[in-house]
Amino acid sequence: MDKPSLLTRIVTALETDMEVLRRAAQTAYETATAEENIAENKYDTLGLEASYLATGQARRTAEIRQALLIYQQLALRDYDPARGIQIGSLVTLEDEHGEQRLLFLGPEAAGLKIGKGAELVTVITPRSPLGQQLVGKKIDDEVSLGVQAFFIIQVA
Repeated sequence: MDKPSLLTRIVTALETDMEVLRRAAQTAYETATAEENIAENKYDTLGLEASYLATGQARRTAEIRQALLIYQQLALRDYDPARGIQIGSLVTLEDEHGEQRLLFLGPEAAGLKIGKGAELVTVITPRSPLGQQLVGKKIDDEVSLGVQAFFIIQVA
């Protein structure tokens, strides 16, 4: 998968997630403020629970909106061996059994998965343990996650 199409797919996924969360937050807000959900006694907490849910969903929507803005402004650069892996790098790792993983070192949206099968790309950030290790590394360098070692076999 090339980086421009990956970036487009990340933006699309974030837009979709944001819209789903926005609708869920709106539904929770409507539930929290509905007249039939006004508490009749101290054990009647449906409205309160819905308001907590709406607040959490609104907060998550704001986080996704921020990530979306960052990705929309992200300038993709070609891999520079002198600088090593940087934000915007598409990295292929291989473990000792020959299994490969594609990672995109992004500024936000850690854990987002794009594609499937051999084309599955996982977004990680420099704040993650693996992301911290990858920054500045080059092809043929080794990184580890727990007891598992990975070799960097390709960077785009």
